Formats: sequence, C-alpha cells, structure tokens
Amino acid sequence: MNALAIALGGAAGSLLRYWLAVSVQHRLVTNFPWGTLVVNVIGSLLIGVLYILLQTRLQENEPLRLLLMVGLLGGFTTFSSFSIETLQLFQTGFWLKAVSNILASVGACLLAAFAGMLVGRLLSA
Repeated sequence: MNALAIALGGAAGSLLRYWLAVSVQHRLVTNFPWGTLVVNVIGSLLIGVLYILLQTRLQENEPLRLLLMVGLLGGFTTFSSFSIETLQLFQTGFWLKAVSNILASVGACLLAAFAGMLVGRLLSA
C-alpha cells in the first residue's frame, strides 16, 4: 500500500513538474533555468504547508503523507535538474547566472518552506 501511494504520487508529481517547468521556460525565453527554480520554490512552499498540516491534523495517515510528501512533492521538485542546469551554466561560461541560480534556488526554497510552515500553522489552528 505504501509503495503504491509513493508511486502514484511520484508519477503525478513528475508530470506536473514537466508541465510547469516547460510552460515557464517557454514563456521566459532565456538560458536561465527559471522553470526549475519556479518548480522548486513552489514545491518547497507546499512541503512546508503539508509538513505542518500532516503533523497537526493528520498524524495517523501514513499513506497520505507518503503519497503527498514523498511521492507527489518528491517527483515534483527537481534538485537533480537544478544541479545539471547549474553545471551547464558554469561549463558554458555563464558564471554569474550559475551563482545566481544557486543563491536564488537555495534562498528562495528555504524561504518558501518557512512560509509554507507558517501557512500550515495558520491552517491547523
């Protein structure tokens, strides 16, 4: 049951990631990986919200936690894509964009996860 929940969530998260990242990247024609950054920030925000909600309201629902946090958001966020895109920026000489991507991704995702936890606390009150 747990493996199925993770697999279903992961498939859905991967499809959502692909759709959103490609949509964002096509709208912002640039070699900066905006699509991956947007996906990772949204995923960080959502995991913060879910972490609090699952801790305070749905403590006993392990399959739901696995479906949403491990499967859906695990498939949705894209740290491996972030890594390879950043390395490609370095390798092609776009040092400033590469460093900007690192700072923006880490900083924005940490802030989004924190904001998500605050929202989760408000929703669980």
